[in-house]
Amino acid sequence: MKKGVFLVSILLVAFIAVLTFSGFDKQRPTSLSLNQPQRPNIIIIMADDMGFSDLGCYGGEIHTPNIDYLAKNGIRYTQFYNTSRCCPTRAALLTGLYNHQAGIGKMTDAEDEPGYQGHLTDNTVTLAEVLKSVGYQTAMSGKWHVSNTNVQQNPQDQLAWLNHQNDFGDFAPIGQYPTSRGFDRYFGNIWGVVDFFDPFSLVSGTKPIKSVPKNYYHTDAINDTAVAYIKSFAKSTAPFFVYVAHTAPHWPLMALPQDIANYQNTYKTGWDAIRKARYQKMISLGLIDPATTNLSDRWQNELSWEANPDKAWDAQAMAVHAAMIDRMDQGIGRIIATLRQMGQLDNTLILFLSDNGASPENCAAYGPGFDRPSQTRDGRPIVYDLKKQIMPGPQTTYASIGQRWANVANTPYQYWKAESYEGGIHTPLVAFWPKGIKAKKGGFSTQVGHVMDFMSTLVEISGAAYPKTFRGHTITPTTGVSLVPSFLGTPSEGHKSLFNEHFGARYARSGNWKLVSSSRDSSWHLFNLATDKTETHDLAAQYPNKVQELERLWQQWANAHQVFPKPGKKG
Repeated sequence: MKKGVFLVSILLVAFIAVLTFSGFDKQRPTSLSLNQPQRPNIIIIMADDMGFSDLGCYGGEIHTPNIDYLAKNGIRYTQFYNTSRCCPTRAALLTGLYNHQAGIGKMTDAEDEPGYQGHLTDNTVTLAEVLKSVGYQTAMSGKWHVSNTNVQQNPQDQLAWLNHQNDFGDFAPIGQYPTSRGFDRYFGNIWGVVDFFDPFSLVSGTKPIKSVPKNYYHTDAINDTAVAYIKSFAKSTAPFFVYVAHTAPHWPLMALPQDIANYQNTYKTGWDAIRKARYQKMISLGLIDPATTNLSDRWQNELSWEANPDKAWDAQAMAVHAAMIDRMDQGIGRIIATLRQMGQLDNTLILFLSDNGASPENCAAYGPGFDRPSQTRDGRPIVYDLKKQIMPGPQTTYASIGQRWANVANTPYQYWKAESYEGGIHTPLVAFWPKGIKAKKGGFSTQVGHVMDFMSTLVEISGAAYPKTFRGHTITPTTGVSLVPSFLGTPSEGHKSLFNEHFGARYARSGNWKLVSSSRDSSWHLFNLATDKTETHDLAAQYPNKVQELERLWQQWANAHQVFPKPGKKG
């Protein structure tokens, strides 16, 4: 595989020529609160559909020594939140706003209400745009997924495009590409779902990449591009910001055979054994307190692993999921090694997180279409196997881990991606910055945080200013809270209240009280997270006044943050 990685690196060096974007607001403040040499480099690394307990440093059995190194020498957060799905989380992370305020209340379809434009709207400014205003070099590698998708009206044309048999031009409006939103350089996929061996919507800057090397693997390409950016940026005295947005371990389950082999027997013990082992490891790490964090019942536990007729397939599926995370961690190791080699590691803030909880989806049921091909570039059929007869892992099958393994991946919490229960919104977050973090190394922060907090945090440490106007547009004030107190080891409550809504799933949190409903059950359920962090004891009937109070807060938030009005039905 070393030869394959070398070939990919050669390709990437050719693709990532500097893409300078001009036209930024010249009236932006440029004064710094820190002396220029003290300003840190900033790297945000985000996994895609990774469970809360998948990482070794968060209780998992997956081999993640490099992320574990960041945790051992940094901070792990125990109350950090996302918005429960890919593109809404990316919108909030990039803009410092709730995702509806940024225009992405659902997905990337352009719909007819302000909160549902399907792209980052003109009332927003991105992290890259803000950091550029104070001299940062900026780049992104990986999954964008915050622009409208250009879809062909004829489904057969769309499939031909997905199959790399025809070319229909830009994957989204160019004005919505990363290089139009503050990133000097960009390599990655504009859309969300990818074939890891031959991705659709792959671009360098704004230029579509027509072909990839034989040994291409997207996770390696994303990490190796970040390495190339760092090497280039380190030649300058100016600090840099690199956003590394992985597609792993999002379905389809595709991994390299040598990585899968490392987990060949790991998951043959089944759902309960892995889940209990993770729970016990989380306790021993000090990540959770069993007195307040019970292990919730396993999802659909009426089927035992011993009686599972699909044990072999299910064990393989989770092995591929693990292999995808393992490979991502290997590349993060190359990023860390490059920073160390270039003398940049000590003054680089690295933030690692996941965009939402593990996914319960059965992607095979979707079949080909929209963002899923029907065959490979060389004409091999892609199988969408509903009977679990074709083992996951290779390019020729689209598979996912499903509900039971997603529940395990999100140990000890309930539910998963797209839901507002803790299993959908509670993300691991590791912060590493040797020169800037004064809190105990390897410790934990209980500060209640959210992905929108990155804006306030980076503004504070970079000496930038969050603008009131940008490019002639009024900018919505950020709703984030700085994480800097947690870096300093200063006790900070963080957010006193948090909210979410996605396809009807919703929650309101005030202090430790949380009111939540799922996409399938619109009734409210009430939990006290101070004593019940896994949401196992519904207190709604016992405290009806608290339900009414939180429901009122949620309604006020929804009305004020563009959740309403909802878009009308098309046609």
